[in-house]
Amino acid sequence: MTGSLVVVGTGPGKADLMTPATRAALDRATDLVGYGPYLDRIPAGRADQCRHASDNRVELDRARHALELAASGRHVAVVSGGDPGVFAMAAAVFEAVEGGDPAWRTLDIKVEPGVTAMLAAAAEVGAPLGGDFCAISLSDNLKGWATIERRLAAAAEGDFVIALYNPASKARPYQLGQAFDLLRKLKEAATPVLFVRAAGTDEAKVVLTTLGAADASVADMRTLVIVGASTTRQVGRWIYTPRSERRT
Repeated sequence: MTGSLVVVGTGPGKADLMTPATRAALDRATDLVGYGPYLDRIPAGRADQCRHASDNRVELDRARHALELAASGRHVAVVSGGDPGVFAMAAAVFEAVEGGDPAWRTLDIKVEPGVTAMLAAAAEVGAPLGGDFCAISLSDNLKGWATIERRLAAAAEGDFVIALYNPASKARPYQLGQAFDLLRKLKEAATPVLFVRAAGTDEAKVVLTTLGAADASVADMRTLVIVGASTTRQVGRWIYTPRSERRT
């Protein structure tokens, strides 16, 4: 009996931002594996479809469980929020494949792209990612803070727009403030900063400020923070970064 595994992202929140390909993959699956709140976003499927919910900090265990199910002949959908390849479960699945049963390397494994929080947040305010940009997670659960600081400094020196994922949590409420302190040494105080909470949902909320005035306490784990480049500007209520270096 041949099983399969597909890694999907449910998008940032609204049901209509989930792709048709992801919906089809969820409908075909015999088993859904994921973080509990992400599974809760998915309407009940077939009566014989099994759900395997787990905590947010057990990504590798979740991936191994999904691979074991697929190896036993099940058709498994591993569920992430946003896009599964951006700070999410696709990388965990392939890490588990690399360190696990060699037979897992022959499984039918696919990844379906989704709408990540960075894109949903940008759409709420205009086009802040219109020029060169990068994404950095401020979570130090899987990498050291020194690594995060080095990458922030490099992004600032390169004058990228910076999208900050995982800006704050109960366990590390101070790190966004530390990131702002570092960026203030390398970027102008007038640099636009956007806090977009619950992007892509009906509860979306935007706070526009500057790097000099940015208050890290505004953010929580549902917030995506965008720090502009030197060319990022405001036009009416919209924020955008031009593709060209030419300024008028």
